[in-house]
Amino acid sequence: METKTQIPAGVLNKQVHVPVKVKYCLYARKSTESEERQVLSIDSQIKEMLQMAERECLEIVEMKRESHSAKETGQRPIFNEIISELRTGKYNGILTWAPDRISRNAGDLGKIVDLMDAGKLVEIRTFGQRFTNSPSEKFLLMILGSQAKLENDNRGVNVKRGLRTRAEMGLWSGTPPLGYLTQGLMDKKCQVIIDPLRAPIVKKMFEKVAYENWSGRKIYNWLRFELNFYTRGNKPLTLSGVYRILENPFYYGVFERPRKSGNWYQGKHQPLITQELFEKTKAQLKRDQIVRETKEFAFTKLFTCGYCGSGISAEEKWKELKSGGANRYIYYSCSRARDRNCKNKYIREEELIVELLKILDKVSLDELGMRQKLEDEIKRFNIFQRSVIGAKEMIKTNRDADIRNYAKYILKEGSSTEKRELLINLRSKIIYKDKILSLSR
Repeated sequence: METKTQIPAGVLNKQVHVPVKVKYCLYARKSTESEERQVLSIDSQIKEMLQMAERECLEIVEMKRESHSAKETGQRPIFNEIISELRTGKYNGILTWAPDRISRNAGDLGKIVDLMDAGKLVEIRTFGQRFTNSPSEKFLLMILGSQAKLENDNRGVNVKRGLRTRAEMGLWSGTPPLGYLTQGLMDKKCQVIIDPLRAPIVKKMFEKVAYENWSGRKIYNWLRFELNFYTRGNKPLTLSGVYRILENPFYYGVFERPRKSGNWYQGKHQPLITQELFEKTKAQLKRDQIVRETKEFAFTKLFTCGYCGSGISAEEKWKELKSGGANRYIYYSCSRARDRNCKNKYIREEELIVELLKILDKVSLDELGMRQKLEDEIKRFNIFQRSVIGAKEMIKTNRDADIRNYAKYILKEGSSTEKRELLINLRSKIIYKDKILSLSR
């Protein structure tokens, strides 16, 4: 007699749990934070992780390295790749040295937890821990990530406190201004000493501006083309670098920390100049700025030198007359920013305008870039003729000729602003070479 074995209904309905196969991305990151410089290097991390994967039979399908700091959200390109590839299912696990290798900020940590919640990230394995999509393990992961974030925040507070303490002691933190060197002795950390090679030249820069009325541009040319002066990084000093030096009170003994905070400190370093010399230099720079702003040149920075590609600058000259007055002349020439020995010739403004009028005769009206505005101005003039002067009827003329003639009128009689606006809207670049203007093709 055949008998049947009765299987309880509960056993039939019970779902058998099949473990999800985990494919790992091995992620090694070398932190750039100062207190972690002595931790395992990227190669050491990878070696340890590969040994662990072999020992525990873990399948690694991808290996990634990164050297970016994990303090700020979204600033690690390799980590962003991992997030993207987890979402596409390329792998579903991360193998890394420690939880803080993954994240030290709340934003990136939140992305990891969201991927766990969505089932895209099944497991995170570290050298001594394992995190899965369970409430307790995710909670622990978030605690460890938050702890790393707290360490970062505290470190920032401690660094600021240390910098403030050093400033109160008169010590300079960081690379000192040009003309000074960092003291190499450990017992004199943050103290700076005078650079015997560059300090005398820096001092002369102040003296030439204060006592000889040199401009920043003249100082720049003197350093670059006469002295062949180089910075500590073996590079020529830029024009903006010249002005930064001349405006820095560090050279007479004081400094501000942080910048624009209003907190001033007396430094322990030896001053290169006196405060009186610094104030005279500052006053001369201010006068130069006022002069530059009051002088109005219509055609500067609008043309390109046909020899070296530098811009075209202007210079004002006065000629005294026997009658007692003086004539003003404006000359334009290559600024020689790219080639100190550029041979391009000077041209007077009146001659330059003649060349520009020739350009307007040749150029298409569509090249002007402000045709509509010129047409509107002509219409306004015609209305003025009818309503004010009393012209009974309009004289029919060629509209294109009117526009071209009006543009010429602006070049000859318009204000500097009107002249600049006309040429700025010209769609082709104007090249100046040996007293002749041409349009670039």
